[in-house]
Amino acid sequence: MASPFSGALQLTDLDDFIGPSQDCIKPMKVDKRQGSGMAKIHIEDDGSYFQISQDGGTRKLEKAKISLDDCLACSGCVTSAETVLITQQSHEELRKVLDANKTVVPGQQKLVVISVSPQSRASLAVRFQMNPTDTARKLTAFFKKLGAHYVFDTAFSRNFSLLESQREFVRRFRGQADSKQALPVLTSACPGWICYAEKTHGSAIIPYISTARSPQQVMGSLVKDFFAQQQHVTPDKIYHVTVMPCYDKKLEASRPDFFNQEQQTRDVDCVVTTGEVFKLLEEEGVLLSELEPAPLDGLYSSVSTQEPTSHRGGGSGGYLEHVFRHAAQELFGIHVDEVTYRPLRNKDFQEVTLESEGRVLLHFAVAYGFRNIQNLVQKLKRGRCPYHYVEVMACPSGCLNGGGQLKAPDTPSKELLQHVERLYSMVRTEEPEDVPGVQELYRHWLHGEGSEQASRLLHTSYHAVEKANSGLSIRW
Repeated sequence: MASPFSGALQLTDLDDFIGPSQDCIKPMKVDKRQGSGMAKIHIEDDGSYFQISQDGGTRKLEKAKISLDDCLACSGCVTSAETVLITQQSHEELRKVLDANKTVVPGQQKLVVISVSPQSRASLAVRFQMNPTDTARKLTAFFKKLGAHYVFDTAFSRNFSLLESQREFVRRFRGQADSKQALPVLTSACPGWICYAEKTHGSAIIPYISTARSPQQVMGSLVKDFFAQQQHVTPDKIYHVTVMPCYDKKLEASRPDFFNQEQQTRDVDCVVTTGEVFKLLEEEGVLLSELEPAPLDGLYSSVSTQEPTSHRGGGSGGYLEHVFRHAAQELFGIHVDEVTYRPLRNKDFQEVTLESEGRVLLHFAVAYGFRNIQNLVQKLKRGRCPYHYVEVMACPSGCLNGGGQLKAPDTPSKELLQHVERLYSMVRTEEPEDVPGVQELYRHWLHGEGSEQASRLLHTSYHAVEKANSGLSIRW
């Protein structure tokens, strides 16, 4: 039986760093041949496993590998309903829509819009040995060659995510006596972390999570609401694709919260990873570096988008830096030019503090990777979390190291990541408040900051997922 998943999804080492449900963990393969009797397992100091037979002999055990199909068969991490939605999220689905557009009569085509993340662009830039600007332009040319109508940069939608995150933190900080405005605020842009929080900790953690939509889902609002109006089409006539560094973004796009019941359409119809874009290039026999460049499209008519942009604060969007600097100025009148990080137990867990006259005014942190996230959650549940704000990402080293990014067998992963980070940081940075078009869209599209329209289109909510009871549940 053919697999419904794309080749890139099957072949990629799925290392999105989501901690699987304890129900499905099998750390080693045990010999279950008839007559082998009860298996005794010995664990060495280095973590390797040995099976001890009844006659005293030992055999080193291989670690069990759990494929995506194995994971999707249980309800620990990904539900069966979600698997159906994931099958609609592949580069083959994008190809089907593009092919269908070539056969229908004019006027009945889908308007194909592709939004590319800066993290994916940086990964492709490294692979093709180009700078990010050339990569963005040539990628635009490639997608339009396939039949896409518009290609946008999700750095534009990230401006709204950052601005809404800043305002939300200040509001919660000022109203922290209200239990509904809980501190610390935990970022919500990482769907792997959100999936874990909803399914594992539920109502104990959800009140702390920021309600600001991720850049992907803000882009969904921009494309299916604002852009649809500009193009004089209904949202269901637009097929919106995002290019992301992470497989979990497929699940995020499939959330019921981002489905328009009236129009029967999702804000983001399809998510393809960086690896799947590379697969498309291979299938088309196209070398990205040899394409003629094409300018990026601008979402707002008065904005010319000739080159990609980025934000200060690292490869996961810079949430901590933007919120920290804004809060320091807004709450305490203190201008912070450079944010200084203090590493704690590892480089993926760092602190930032704002102090005045020996008193800590703001205490922020970044927590990347599930080892650090679990430590953070335990502190929070015990009432011992000292932070006001935490930038949380499921992947160690953040989004630039996402599971959907390109791997290089002949390059050490650390060296490859450093190269991607260097190219990512080459892109021109802008403060979200100063980006042309953002304030105009707040006024004309969203009817002002803090409006009902802004709340509906730029924020979301989270839901505790009831865990299925299983006799196999084990606490390791």
